[in-house]
Amino acid sequence: MVSEDNGVSDGRSARAPRGIRPLREGVGVTSVELFFDLVFVLAFIQVVALMEDDFTNHGVLNGMLALALLWSTWSIYAWLGNSLQARIGLIRIALLFVAVVTLVMAVAVRQAFTDIRGAAVSGPVVFVACFVVVRLVHLALRWYAVPDTRPHIVLLIAVPLFVASVLLFSAAVVPQRLFDDPWLVKASQTGLWILAVIIDYGPALVIRSWGWHIISARHWAERHGLIVLVALGESLIAVGLTSSGVPMTGALIAALVFTIVTAAALGWTYFDVVAIAAERTLIQNPVQRRVAYARDAYSYLHLPMIAGIMLLALGLHKVVTIIKDNELHHSSPQLESLGLHALYGGAALFLLSHVGFQLRITRLLRRVIWPRLITAVLLVALIPAAGRLSAVLALGLLTAVCVSLVITEILVAGGRRKELREAALAEDLRPEGP
Repeated sequence: MVSEDNGVSDGRSARAPRGIRPLREGVGVTSVELFFDLVFVLAFIQVVALMEDDFTNHGVLNGMLALALLWSTWSIYAWLGNSLQARIGLIRIALLFVAVVTLVMAVAVRQAFTDIRGAAVSGPVVFVACFVVVRLVHLALRWYAVPDTRPHIVLLIAVPLFVASVLLFSAAVVPQRLFDDPWLVKASQTGLWILAVIIDYGPALVIRSWGWHIISARHWAERHGLIVLVALGESLIAVGLTSSGVPMTGALIAALVFTIVTAAALGWTYFDVVAIAAERTLIQNPVQRRVAYARDAYSYLHLPMIAGIMLLALGLHKVVTIIKDNELHHSSPQLESLGLHALYGGAALFLLSHVGFQLRITRLLRRVIWPRLITAVLLVALIPAAGRLSAVLALGLLTAVCVSLVITEILVAGGRRKELREAALAEDLRPEGP
């Protein structure tokens, strides 16, 4: 993770090492970075699967902890990609290597806390080992390729990484040897993971200078928009995979329609105007002032947005599972409490996090804040009523609320929304300088 830098350099003044080319303002996301992000489609699917394997409050907490480490792993390479061009030289090779390691890490997510019986290699150890390798590669790249990376910055990164890694390795091997009670094993594992996540994220909140810069506002905003799309796409994939073996019925078709409309509505709230306004805020600020915005609004506040989408995906998965079980075994068509809270709570968490994102980075479109806050509160308030409906109707109610939010925002934002979109379009059509 990163923090605010009070330096005056833009990271391009020093001569770049061999095989490295600094990023320029206005450069967008490269195909290599898109390829790297594709690994996180699988990673997000595995997070949802981890929560479903242990479908309890404890299991959901473990899924969120795994997501936090995955997000910090993705985030540090987003920062690196905003300093160095990823399409050429050493960075391209390194990103492809890291993609391989991250793929193994993503597969191991489902076994990050508990081994599958008969496994030849410990799943928790594999997850942690991949986490450490990816972080060490990042640290080596920073030391070699980013001119402003001085020894004290390397130390500031290395010490929390070492402590977090020790805690994670301890969680992987120690509790099983200390305790016979399964509950104590799970509790101690989760406790060590919580400490590791705090160590991983905490220093950036108290240390001002890490030597990072936001060179290209377009690249930064585009990269985070794409990872939100990846998360929304994962929710659709999760539902599609679950429903692939379910007989086609009216309930299943309705659930599929509600799923994609809900995902589209949440995507609309992110991309329609706020993402545009946020990017304009970054563009209008000098390089030195962008870092705090990028850290708070993107690196930190995007995590609960992604977490909300993962919880929503878990709830959607449960809806389709209930449809399947109802067809085969005539079981209850209603969502149980945890699935209902994941479905509605995930959407509410996404909206609340997006409000925080907007408040932190832009004041260009404040009119849409209140509709989002009211909708988030309404979603939480509707949980008891939705619990008395069938799973499909509960999902339909959620969809109706999300679509109503979109319609309300279009009416409330009015001309200001049109001005922002036209200004962004004009900037996109403007020819780049030499």
